Amino acid sequence: MTGVAQADFARAILDPTADVPSGLARPDGTAAGKRFDVYRNNVVGSLVSALESAFPVLHRILGDDNFKTMAVVHARNHPPRQPLLMFYGEDMPAFLAGFEPVARHGFLPDLARLELALRVSYHAADAESVTAESLATLSPEQLMDAQFVLAPAVVLIRSRWPIHGIWQANRRDGAPKPVARAEDVLIVRPEFDPEPVLLPVGGAAFIAALQEGNCISEAVDAGVADQPEFDLAAVLEILIGGRAITEVCKRKES
Repeated sequence: MTGVAQADFARAILDPTADVPSGLARPDGTAAGKRFDVYRNNVVGSLVSALESAFPVLHRILGDDNFKTMAVVHARNHPPRQPLLMFYGEDMPAFLAGFEPVARHGFLPDLARLELALRVSYHAADAESVTAESLATLSPEQLMDAQFVLAPAVVLIRSRWPIHGIWQANRRDGAPKPVARAEDVLIVRPEFDPEPVLLPVGGAAFIAALQEGNCISEAVDAGVADQPEFDLAAVLEILIGGRAITEVCKRKES
């Protein structure tokens, strides 16, 4: 099949109004016709099923019918860019931000970002973590001058919506009702499965500074500048408990 023919085939698979690509025929040589329509429906159905698995909270909030309607539109406009469907859906946050039927639910794009981050974390490479005992051997001066290398499974999500509360309420029995506030979430993977952890105020600015290669004292300054109530001990507890620190380095002189 030529490149042009492949492109025509790909477009026709996702466009229910498209004609059967020229040259496609059944084994007996007759036109593909209804058989191609069945195949086309099966392809879209597989993509919708992949999105249901990838975004369970989004699916629950929208309900079966609304989610399927949305997912079909998404699938036809954003086909997979790689063969593994386990990674499908990376365009969902941007898609939802421009999808008029859900415009009044402004939190949905960030919720999709959270669910994507959980999947990214799950498939990230393994890494040995630094223990609390090893950190305790550092003097306060050494700690403040050190740099943390964070695990590949660590993902930071910042939002003006209560995405952690919304996720919890739809995934865990007995979870409290979400509070209307901005929430920052750190995805960590202490064991086999990733966990979303609500960060205390200033925590996201601190983590972001670490990810940019800043030393601890500079990251603390970023946390305090973001929120004067920033609590370093609380964030370190999250990082250590989530096995998120893989290396402690001495700051390189510029």
